[in-house]
Amino acid sequence: MEFFTNLPLIAQGALIFCLRIVDVSLGTIRTIMIVQGRTWISFCLGFFEVFIWLSVISTVVPLIKDRPGLIFFYALGFASGNFAGIKLERWMAAGHMILRAISIKNGREMAALIRGQGYEVTTFAGEGLEGPVMQLFIVCRRRDVGAIITMIKSVDPEAFYITERAGSVSKVIRPFMAPPTGWRAVLKKK
Repeated sequence: MEFFTNLPLIAQGALIFCLRIVDVSLGTIRTIMIVQGRTWISFCLGFFEVFIWLSVISTVVPLIKDRPGLIFFYALGFASGNFAGIKLERWMAAGHMILRAISIKNGREMAALIRGQGYEVTTFAGEGLEGPVMQLFIVCRRRDVGAIITMIKSVDPEAFYITERAGSVSKVIRPFMAPPTGWRAVLKKK
């Protein structure tokens, strides 16, 4: 505490700002992990989030009367932590998604292409406004959604699709892995 109180205001503010980004980002990711039912990850993130938060708040509150500028850094760190936490969680792309695609003319070709890349696809025949359609139902990792949508659009640019988060999933078949090449081939277990 004495080390912190001897720092200039800008250094104190920068430290508070950075620590708030870390603890609020952890809180944002923890909340998302709770929604996904990831108990142990939520437990660990919650521990570190509160540990950092209590360290910061117990240091800042006694200094507020003499250095009210610290409020600005605290609030800015909180707001930035929300932003950083959301960006970080999107980058991590944890969890599973349900992707439904509807095609008027190329449903079978679309399903074959997606299956060829190692994803499971269930198809349903249906009736749309203009006649028969095929619906593709795909459960995949969240990080794979963009690649699958690219495949869908490459076969049928007019295809309609919708995504939704999947809660509990009994199993997801991950796409085939290309055989390792280069330095990965050297490290491959024989």
